[in-house]
Amino acid sequence: MVSAIATTVPPYTGLEVFWFIIIAILWVGYFVLEGFDFGVGMLLPVVGKNDLDRRVMINTIGPVWDGNEVWLLVAGGATFAAFPDWYATLFSGFYLPLFLILAALIFRGVAFEFRAKRALPAWRTAWDHAIFWGSLIPALLWGVAFANILRGVPIGRNYSYYGSFFNLLNPYALVGGITTLLLFALHGAVFLSLKTTDEIHDRASRVAKILAPVAAAALVAFLVWTYVNAHNAHDTGLVPPFLPILTIVAVAVVGWLLRERLEGWAFVATAIGLLGLVATIFLNLYPRVMVSSISPAFNLTIGNSASAPYTLKVMTIVALIFTPIVLVYQGWSYWVFRERVRRPSQPSIPPGSTRGSSSAGDTEGSGNHALTSSGDTTTPPIESGTP
Repeated sequence: MVSAIATTVPPYTGLEVFWFIIIAILWVGYFVLEGFDFGVGMLLPVVGKNDLDRRVMINTIGPVWDGNEVWLLVAGGATFAAFPDWYATLFSGFYLPLFLILAALIFRGVAFEFRAKRALPAWRTAWDHAIFWGSLIPALLWGVAFANILRGVPIGRNYSYYGSFFNLLNPYALVGGITTLLLFALHGAVFLSLKTTDEIHDRASRVAKILAPVAAAALVAFLVWTYVNAHNAHDTGLVPPFLPILTIVAVAVVGWLLRERLEGWAFVATAIGLLGLVATIFLNLYPRVMVSSISPAFNLTIGNSASAPYTLKVMTIVALIFTPIVLVYQGWSYWVFRERVRRPSQPSIPPGSTRGSSSAGDTEGSGNHALTSSGDTTTPPIESGTP
């Protein structure tokens, strides 16, 4: 009996498991942090009623959006280094959706930087559209991608992908995409209610209260469908029963928390919802990293797709040294920009005026310049306020 069990256990060294967990954590960080960035971008035409409103909304994520995307870069790099076969199959099979995501992220990043360069309404409207679509497309396609990874795609011998783009547009994957889109939109609405004041705060709260039950319903549909698929395949992974329930409850109570004006706890709840979703996907996958719909013999696992043990060992040493530094720096940046973003007390002066007389309300984009204006002493910064 013991020998029979031993023959079925893959010969993992432990480092494969460690890097599977690390990659899962990186995706959790990306969904939680970049998720509210996507949400703010998608809500730009909904919550922002005029140019000033939209500038305030962009400035809530101005100092952090590019840092949040680092989680995606590290997740991709870690996958390439730790599980090269997983990376190769994923990027060859999912080439078109990943290309669309990359293009959307590029246009979105350019829009953040270029929107404030000119005061023409048509100019800013065009970049607002780029921010909207650059947020919506990744929010939808990330859910489609992860749902397909979990459901299974046509992977054959040598871990080659034998499908097409339309194989990825199945009903289950589309439900997954709608789920992530709604969760990111809800996460962004709650973030805006936490980071803004007055009319923008009120509109964001109203939108979040509407989105909360819809997102919860989509989440229930996706998680139930996921359980049914896993049960039919006789492989439910390592998902503890309480995790999907906690995930659904966290999203379902967001509306109540907002009615009680507990925006901080509402943000924690949406973060738990995203964390639970990603954790459920990865725990359902384990020890697989990509499922073959052709035959379980062609599944990619943490054993057959991993790098050499020495590579994993070197990666682990580097990660243990530098990861805490990156986390401390990003945590510090959130602490520095922790205050609410307010409207300027005076009308902003269009770009092109001298820097010393420009309003803080005109600054957008990334980094510290997104929320401050050097040389301005007449108009208080947009961010002057308390959490």
